[in-house]
Amino acid sequence: MKIAVLVKETPDTYGERHMDASSGRVDRSASAAVIDEISERALEVALSLQDQDRSVEVFAVTMAPDGATKSIRKALAMGAKAAFHIVDPAAAGADALRTAEILSALLRREGFDLIIAGNESTDGRGGVLPAMIAERLGLPAANYLDSVELRGEEIVGTRTVEGGTMRVRTPVPSVISVTERVPEARFPSFKGTLTAKKRPLQLISLAELGVDGRASATEVVSVVERPARAAGVRITDDGSAAGQLADFLASRNLL
Repeated sequence: MKIAVLVKETPDTYGERHMDASSGRVDRSASAAVIDEISERALEVALSLQDQDRSVEVFAVTMAPDGATKSIRKALAMGAKAAFHIVDPAAAGADALRTAEILSALLRREGFDLIIAGNESTDGRGGVLPAMIAERLGLPAANYLDSVELRGEEIVGTRTVEGGTMRVRTPVPSVISVTERVPEARFPSFKGTLTAKKRPLQLISLAELGVDGRASATEVVSVVERPARAAGVRITDDGSAAGQLADFLASRNLL
């Protein structure tokens, strides 16, 4: 079984994040770039399936600027057999629809049996890409899974729903996305880090996928920084706290 894991490089959540007002995109130079944590968890799911069945092969797939090589090498160090890196100036700033189109072209060409992604990235938080890819490939989709098992030719998982847990089954080939409830990713071993330098990392252009270089159908019209949160009102109890609190609530029509 060939498993593709969609890996996304994002600005580090522990660093500063800013939007570029001129382009409407995330300013990726504002903080260090890392593999998104949810992508690492998706990779861990695939590697766990590989641990259980040595016939399983795991491949990392990403669409990112050429500077993302370090992040992709980490996926290889964790245990992926090989990686596919779609890099093309025409793909810069692609929206979700365009990204799904490009990734689907590669996934279709390589003929993967299972495609695993995180439920949503920490930068865009769209949460729609796995379903879009499934639609383009004509495959069933099982999204927002909290657990994943491979049973024969089926994927069995659980999904949290209001008031309980839903058990989900889907045949392979299929597309699934996982949540933060799946296990944390393993750390790359020293041996894995050395091996990663020798594992295949294929750079692919849009032309090689038969995808034209047209721009996305959507564009960001404007970007505005979220205003700073105003300081709260502190009330000191000097015997008149109750009255001060009542006046404060009344001034905001909360009484």
